[in-house]
Amino acid sequence: MTSSIPAVDTRPAQGRGLHAVLLDMDGTLVDTEDIWWAAEVEVFAALGHVLDGEHRAIVVGGPMARSLGHLMAVTGTEVTLPELSAAINARFVELIARGVPLMPGARRLLTELAAHQVPTALVSASHRHIIDSVLRTLGAENFAFTLAGDEVARTKPFPDPYLLAAARLGAEPARCVVVEDTPTGVASAEAAGCHVVAVPSIVPIESAPGRTVVGSLEQLSVPFLRSLNATVH
Repeated sequence: MTSSIPAVDTRPAQGRGLHAVLLDMDGTLVDTEDIWWAAEVEVFAALGHVLDGEHRAIVVGGPMARSLGHLMAVTGTEVTLPELSAAINARFVELIARGVPLMPGARRLLTELAAHQVPTALVSASHRHIIDSVLRTLGAENFAFTLAGDEVARTKPFPDPYLLAAARLGAEPARCVVVEDTPTGVASAEAAGCHVVAVPSIVPIESAPGRTVVGSLEQLSVPFLRSLNATVH
């Protein structure tokens, strides 16, 4: 599959309302956090290392280089970062070959966003080939474009991915709502100036100014997302 970042209509979005919805992938739309951890556990086990569950909360949601850097440090493995990254990505692709489970409410939310013609993009720290694999389940047609972690100089928790996504849609970051499941993703979106809806998966996330915490995507609707931007001037 070719890159899912086409040249999109970059005319500035008009009005004070919701300009766009930017969605994280792993743990937000698809229930893959357990699969990523399983891949990491299996690869490290093959190298003779046991990963304690306590490390899971540290590595969840982050770019692979940071996550693997932590796991390499605590295990003392001598395998290189590129080798580990390739092995874990390959095992993950094997595990999702038959499809990935959607998070509750994900399909309905994507359908509703499309029906209301809300500009929507997928913004993930996962690499392009991983996103393309998951899109077989999610449906590439649900997004104006998708942005991968290996397509930006700095991925989450830096603001770059969400700033770039908003710019491609011709949207003001402050009038974009981002849906995320991890503190790393929340930090990225908030640094970009977006309103965040957090749907925590592995690590708890507290409410904060400009941040709304919900228990499930089933609580989200287009009217609800639009209401979050109603007070932005």
